[in-house]
Amino acid sequence: MTGLSIAGRSVRPGNPALIIAEIAQAHDGSLGLAHAFIDAVADAGADAVKFQTHIAAAESTLDEAFRVRFSQQDATRFDYWRRMEFTPEQWQGLAAHARERGLVFLSSAFSVAAVDLLRGIGMPAWKIGSGEFASADLWRAMAETGVPILFSTGMSKRSEIADAVAMFRSLGLPFALMQCTSTYPTPLEAVGLNVIDDLRREFDCPVGLSDHSGSIFPGMAALARGANLLEVHATFHRRMFGPDVAASVTFDELKLLCQMRDALATMDSHPVDKDAMTEKMLGMREIFSKSLAPICPLPAGTVLRPEMIVTKKPGGGIPLEAAGQIAGRRLARDVVPERILRWNDLEE
Repeated sequence: MTGLSIAGRSVRPGNPALIIAEIAQAHDGSLGLAHAFIDAVADAGADAVKFQTHIAAAESTLDEAFRVRFSQQDATRFDYWRRMEFTPEQWQGLAAHARERGLVFLSSAFSVAAVDLLRGIGMPAWKIGSGEFASADLWRAMAETGVPILFSTGMSKRSEIADAVAMFRSLGLPFALMQCTSTYPTPLEAVGLNVIDDLRREFDCPVGLSDHSGSIFPGMAALARGANLLEVHATFHRRMFGPDVAASVTFDELKLLCQMRDALATMDSHPVDKDAMTEKMLGMREIFSKSLAPICPLPAGTVLRPEMIVTKKPGGGIPLEAAGQIAGRRLARDVVPERILRWNDLEE
């Protein structure tokens, strides 16, 4: 598999999964809240923070309907996108803040104008959202930059995914494919973890999950299956305002996902030699194994019979597999059931 690198983070098998916290419009147009999200993502331990860059006049019209009518202050979807806009200088400030906190700064572009804006502040990778599966002009603008593409497959047919992969490869663009179900929130029955495996097998590229379930379980399962990337929406609290809250995890849950990623990476990077480890546990083996012991007090000179013997902890005495060797042997000394039998308890 050919991997890729995003702002110095290597995305390939054997490396910890890249975890992207998607903020989208959770800031609700507040620049201060957008900055607060960056700090929360960094504190949780994620690798990247991702926003969405919407420029209303460049991507929408008054004919665009709300997917879900949620806003009490925006008369139209166009008005909502316009309220979500930040200036180029504000985007630059958000990117600088993210980098200061050690995060990869990403933002999905939804128009060529947004690509141009983000290109000016330095995008280390482009995320093609599920709904942009047919936006050829957008793809071309992203491809011109030569940086990796993260392609969300949520609304794409298999044939369309194959066409996209062929295009990325023809242009020499590093890319990753992300399983996604474009339902908000996504029920567990529709997460499609199997598709992650299918994409890896069919296209031999980094793969991941873009999750909208609002639960930590799909992300955990994807990490355990070896996903190279995980993207989850994040929110401060499930009672916050916004269309993506129901599809988001909290920052405490995001931290748990990051801790699981780190734990898996530690375990995967330290393969165990089973026999060598067992050798190190010889003392433990003796404590937990058993030896033969008399079932009752027996005087010296007693000829041992099988019914006189039981097994008791610890090991280190006469082992069970030697029971046939001691039947008919004579005791050299008195023995009691509170002590295990040892070879020197028997006459030569």
